[in-house]
Amino acid sequence: MTTSEETLETTDPQTDADKIIRNHVIGSAGVGLIPVPLLDLAGLTGVQLNMLRRLAKVYGISFNKDRGKNLLAALIGGGAAIPIGNTVASLVKVVPIVGQAAGALSMPAVAGATTYAVGKVFLQHFASGGTFLTFDPEEVRTYYSEMLKEGEKVVGDVK
Repeated sequence: MTTSEETLETTDPQTDADKIIRNHVIGSAGVGLIPVPLLDLAGLTGVQLNMLRRLAKVYGISFNKDRGKNLLAALIGGGAAIPIGNTVASLVKVVPIVGQAAGALSMPAVAGATTYAVGKVFLQHFASGGTFLTFDPEEVRTYYSEMLKEGEKVVGDVK
């Protein structure tokens, strides 16, 4: 068990989960600064999977990496505006100087907001007794959109 995991073991799962989400939002924004197009998206997926693993642990839910990847893709991929935004923010980095600057400004915010929304959706699901096997991305689509907007504000406040 790492030191950061040890500090999360409080008597309140909500407090632990909020701390996990906050730390992963910051990590996602950092990954968004990776200057290599698409490598940043791979890193973002890794950060989000780690967040899901940690949230599952808080709620005593078995984690499966492949199932987590599939659910992330279904949840994020179902709302087309953000996946396209992630990809565009990543690919714009190919353009020398201007593209790299634009990508450096936009990708961290998009990555952080997306991670926030994913974390809040899974937190709500796990806190209500759900598991990875009972997660239905279509049922949480509206809540995901609301949390994405909230995530944009949270990331904006962190700047």
